[in-house]
Amino acid sequence: MRKLVTLIICLSLISGISVINSCKKDKVKGCMDKDSKNYNANAEEDNGSCAYEGSIVFWYNKTTSEFLLSDGAIALTYYVNGSIVGSTDASVYWSGAPDCDQSGSVTIKKDLGSDKTKSFTFSAKDQTGWEYFKGTVDFTANNCTTYQLQ
Repeated sequence: MRKLVTLIICLSLISGISVINSCKKDKVKGCMDKDSKNYNANAEEDNGSCAYEGSIVFWYNKTTSEFLLSDGAIALTYYVNGSIVGSTDASVYWSGAPDCDQSGSVTIKKDLGSDKTKSFTFSAKDQTGWEYFKGTVDFTANNCTTYQLQ
């Protein structure tokens, strides 16, 4: 009889502990960085899933446009890491830096993966393939960077 009572007490304790543990709420996991494109405002624990995106807008002023036109350039095609990302007429210029996605601008968005900043190569070539501009640009998470070609 003692063994039965001991068994019942043990089973009751185990059942009680199980009920208490099952009532505990698991923390919501997710990306806790507001600069990420997958920010989770409800996350209580960062799970390392943050993903980032950055933008750059290329532009040039009237002096550069006049130079391009006098040199025979009709249009520029823009490349980032070897891939075509946009084009403009050489006659299109800005008196100041345009906003990202502004009408007529060449804005490039890049997936940065889990990095907050990432560098990419770029170039701008005319209709004959002549390369007028090249270099490296840094894309920054949740930011639009302006890059003047001169």
